[in-house]
Amino acid sequence: MKIILLLFYVFICYQYGVSDLLTDLGSNVIINCDLDENEVYWILLKTADPPTVILRSLSTTTSPFYPNKTFRKKYSVQFKHRLVINNVTADELGVYYCMNTETPLKLSNSTRIYFNESVQLTECHDQTQVEFTDQNQTQWQMIIIIISALMNGLLIIVVIVFSAGKAQQLEKHIHNTDLQTRVIYQP
Repeated sequence: MKIILLLFYVFICYQYGVSDLLTDLGSNVIINCDLDENEVYWILLKTADPPTVILRSLSTTTSPFYPNKTFRKKYSVQFKHRLVINNVTADELGVYYCMNTETPLKLSNSTRIYFNESVQLTECHDQTQVEFTDQNQTQWQMIIIIISALMNGLLIIVVIVFSAGKAQQLEKHIHNTDLQTRVIYQP
């Protein structure tokens, strides 16, 4: 249940706090973390992939912890948990946000990295050719809209079920009170 609540929280926050960052292929990008925390996780959301933890940043040390060692070559942090992405390629396109490591969870505003719309990119990765065009951005936006609608629908269902349960409890309480009143005041 905690995972569902976390995902719900991520998508609600993601829906309202996304800023776009236009960049060029091969450039370096810096993304600010707007949380004032001692420890944060940097997370990447890509189309159709689960969230990926890139690194854990501590304010007391300059060396972050990488759950995947290959991220060391691509990502680093600067003062105040700023994420640095070196030599941006199509693999780094997506939505980035930082999240605290304590309860209650706090998420930063998200930053979506994308290339100039007029750029048509073709890259080879492990001998597989991948083409990125404006269609990918449209598909990505549609997926987010669908997920948002599903999450909002889930929230409505939860509220309705919760309200119905409370109404039944109130009805039982009133019925029990009425029975007790009849028993006490029988002529």
